[in-house]
Amino acid sequence: MLESNKKINPDQTFTTSPVLTGLWQVADMERNGRKLNLEEAAKALLPYVEAGMTSFDMADHYGSAELIAGVLQKKYLPKGKVQLLTKWVPPPGKVSKQAVREAVQLALDRMQLEQLDLLQYHAWNYADPAWIDQLFWLQELKEEGLIRHLGLTNFDTAHLRMAVHSGIQVVSNQICFSLLDQRAQNGMLNLCQSHGIKILAFGTLAGGFLSEKWLDQPEPSMDQLKTWSQMKYKRFIDQTGSWKNFQELLHTLKTIAQTKKVSIANIASRYILDQPGVGGIVIGARPGRSSHIEDNLKLISLQLSRTDKASIKHQLKTLKTIPGDCGDEYRKPPFLTASGDLSHHLETFPAPYPVKEKPGGEKKIFSGTIWEDLAGYCRGVKKGNRILISGTTATHGDRAIGGNDPAAQTHFIIDKIAGTLQSLGSRLEDVVRTRIFINNVDDWEPVARAHGERFKNIQPANTLVQAKLIGSEYLVEIEAEAIVE
Repeated sequence: MLESNKKINPDQTFTTSPVLTGLWQVADMERNGRKLNLEEAAKALLPYVEAGMTSFDMADHYGSAELIAGVLQKKYLPKGKVQLLTKWVPPPGKVSKQAVREAVQLALDRMQLEQLDLLQYHAWNYADPAWIDQLFWLQELKEEGLIRHLGLTNFDTAHLRMAVHSGIQVVSNQICFSLLDQRAQNGMLNLCQSHGIKILAFGTLAGGFLSEKWLDQPEPSMDQLKTWSQMKYKRFIDQTGSWKNFQELLHTLKTIAQTKKVSIANIASRYILDQPGVGGIVIGARPGRSSHIEDNLKLISLQLSRTDKASIKHQLKTLKTIPGDCGDEYRKPPFLTASGDLSHHLETFPAPYPVKEKPGGEKKIFSGTIWEDLAGYCRGVKKGNRILISGTTATHGDRAIGGNDPAAQTHFIIDKIAGTLQSLGSRLEDVVRTRIFINNVDDWEPVARAHGERFKNIQPANTLVQAKLIGSEYLVEIEAEAIVE
């Protein structure tokens, strides 16, 4: 166990190999109780290192991936030869500060390291403020030296913005980004560029569908697909249109690939790697079973012309867009996962806030802010089918989440409202009225736009006024009413 006061000075410059080797498929290889031989699997990764692909991406739930990486770097390579990126995906709900430390220590022990190169954090439910607590605690462990860099995975634009403006030192966000999934173009790339955050793109080859293997092939049924990766990305293909649309995309890529004497996979990968803000793409490996090292190396020197990119972009316009923002496939329908739902990830979502029920069926929610005790009110109350939510600011503990960014504060406030509704068996879609109070009239537009992002398909009655809010750190306050049918 590391000493709690041990300091390791982190290198503040974060870079990876352009192509990161992803170890997600280790979990697939170990389905039904199978276990890989750690040493054999580690040896199977040595050719990647020899080829200069020294960044490996994994997670706490990728089977034995962290253990394999530990054997690789400890037994077969000189210290510092490889860069090991991992993720922590806690269950939804409250997790103690000690549990956060234990999760980091478990990753260190598995990978036989004193400091994690990059820890990427995933949040299941933004309506539960536990996620922001966990990020602050991870940052403390970073300052302590157990983590060199802190990253996120599957965060949407609003909540990446919220984390950054709350003071979380984020260097990366790993998201699905491919020719089939262009959601990152809707603000994520611009946000990351403005804050120097690297996009690590996964799903770039759509589980191998973006390759010659599937060119002019009949459409497979879900029963015919053998890996989790194929099951997952077939859902992406279905979401973007028809198998015919997909084949047209493959033919466009094949035409370009033939002129450059490379593969369809190379063209698909290079297009994403060339997007501004992308620091690297994650291409999966099945240690000991399949390797595409030589092919992956070709894309490093590959250059796409403006004409090539225009041809691809034109073809992308024929596809339907994946709905929502980055990471939404893990939080709301359509669930674009291997199973088509979250059943293989988790069982339930606990209520964000405790519910106090009074005689007669009235229910009340308290979010724990100092103002509730001081002024004698609750965050929300449900009586009959009506829910009333008090004026809510970006208060969380002793912090104002979102810093001095009005949009970030607004999103956190709406998260608190959503958490109150969830705890009372309701949801944002039940909201029929919102009232917005802003401190500075110049903030009206970012606040209104944030409200518009969250309520554009709900469209409650709304009022926005300038008011003198109590507390100079609070830029906006919102109250809401909902009716549960």
